[in-house]
Amino acid sequence: MSGADYIESLELMGMQFGLDRMHALMDALGHPEQRFDAIHIVGSNGKSSTVRFCEVLLESEGIATGAYTSPHITTFRERIRIGGETISAEGYERAVSAVRDTGFEVTQFEALTAAAYVAFAEAGVQVAVVEAGLGGRLDATNVLARSRVQVLTNVSLEHSELLGQTRDRIAAEKLAVVPEGGDLVIGEAGWEDAAPQAARTKVVTVGGSYQDQNRAVARAAVETLLGRPVDPSPIEQLVVPGRLEVRGRRPLEIWDGAHNPAGMQRLAAELPALLGDRQAVAVFAAMADKDVASMVSLLRTVCPTIIATTSSNPRSLPADTVASLAGGPSCERPKEALEAARVLAGPNGAVVVCGSLYLLHDLSDDAGD
Repeated sequence: MSGADYIESLELMGMQFGLDRMHALMDALGHPEQRFDAIHIVGSNGKSSTVRFCEVLLESEGIATGAYTSPHITTFRERIRIGGETISAEGYERAVSAVRDTGFEVTQFEALTAAAYVAFAEAGVQVAVVEAGLGGRLDATNVLARSRVQVLTNVSLEHSELLGQTRDRIAAEKLAVVPEGGDLVIGEAGWEDAAPQAARTKVVTVGGSYQDQNRAVARAAVETLLGRPVDPSPIEQLVVPGRLEVRGRRPLEIWDGAHNPAGMQRLAAELPALLGDRQAVAVFAAMADKDVASMVSLLRTVCPTIIATTSSNPRSLPADTVASLAGGPSCERPKEALEAARVLAGPNGAVVVCGSLYLLHDLSDDAGD
């Protein structure tokens, strides 16, 4: 079985949360996580963008950099970046095969995280920017031996059945990644005292778009790591795939990974400036554990028509269920939903694809012209 087939064969989730498997796996792999410094990023929204901005800033400073994000939009390889590029097919195969050959029974995310650490160690990465998958305390990424800076982007109610029923509980789970004496950067006021184990805590909030906020947090994290100012110009115009990403012009087509009410609120606030007076139609799918009613209520303020669909992820809500909340038509197949939205919008209108990065993944080979 190839490394790629091995990853596809694994369960996305399903095993009991905990770090015992990851610590044992790191030991079996010769502790690759001990061979690079890290910026560890947790939060409810903006993690992947913040990782990407950190990565570009570090690379522009001449630092050998790795980056790990999730989920992907096109391929699993996309989650692991080295030197500013997606890991090569050969490098990915080597790293994933090393994990497979341990014979450990792990989840898909654990295997990918371990493979990323193997790849970073092999490539001689100096600093890895690592996005946590779920929460923080028990997340598979939380075995980093040299986590130098920790980032909390923001906190919203999500995955409450696993992380807690209040924002305070969820924040505590996320901030558990901060080691004793850690350097913490926070992108949302109110959590300054939530990680007393941190030696230094810096709060960074700016006006502008949500990506302006993510850029500011990333810059603060990199400057905290390096102990000096850095030039922000390399990220000022950087577009992150799946984040306010323009994928077509006639109609205007915008893809965004907003996947919870807080993310949707940010998207709904920024879309009017991009849409102008265009008639907008949304293509929307969501995971079953999200507050879909709140999301579609926000989305409807900028996209009166919402075509409900479902992604290939097993946790995705059926299209009909989403439609009952969105108050519009449903189309089970994402590509058919997108085509219907393009027709409804017309060449002078706009299509907004959002609700789940897994939806963007399913549509990734069918972008507009």
